[in-house]
Amino acid sequence: MKPNRIILVRHGESEGNENREIYATVPDYALQLTATGVQQAAEAGSRLRDLIGEESVFFYISPMWRTRMTFEEIARHFRRDQFRYREEPRIREQEWGHLRNLDDNENIDLARNAFGSFYYRIPEGESAADVYDRISDFFGTLHRDFDKPHFPQNVIIVTHGMALRLFLMRWYHWTIEEFDTYANPHNAEYVVMEKKDDHKYHLITPLRRKPPQHPYQRPIRLDSAE
Repeated sequence: MKPNRIILVRHGESEGNENREIYATVPDYALQLTATGVQQAAEAGSRLRDLIGEESVFFYISPMWRTRMTFEEIARHFRRDQFRYREEPRIREQEWGHLRNLDDNENIDLARNAFGSFYYRIPEGESAADVYDRISDFFGTLHRDFDKPHFPQNVIIVTHGMALRLFLMRWYHWTIEEFDTYANPHNAEYVVMEKKDDHKYHLITPLRRKPPQHPYQRPIRLDSAE
């Protein structure tokens, strides 16, 4: 049976969210939660416990340290026999390359916004399109897991802002232009996809919107049949 809900959680505030200069000295995967981020994750765990109640849960966790820590704070709100978990590298954040100073990161921001956030490949890193491809590959695992006997009643995916949006893009078949209108959730915010009577997952959480950033937009246009 498919789970009742698929819940996507962005990690709590990280050291990189608080101070981007840290990317010059600490690898992205090793950034930890700030004290604020720990509190945010704990509060998210309490709300998720209220939502799920006594139902069973399976967690998929990005292996980056900030997502591991977010999971740990969320999991404290569930009985240990209530959940299972697995690290899943394919849901890690977009790769930004190696250690890089603040000026270089800000220049990459400008170049990505000018070129288009979906297609721009970060030097020594990934494009959002690359992340989309590995998220798509993860879907195969997800659906195979859903077919296993006694699979838990809820899935919680602890991931990152860009990866979260790309998961939704892949699931709901958004166009690139539609993807560009959505913003990342805030730290430790989560998005709920709930299974309804039609056995489809309906997105019940309003998403943050932003004006399109990319000047080159060309939606598909079809002439009506004669």
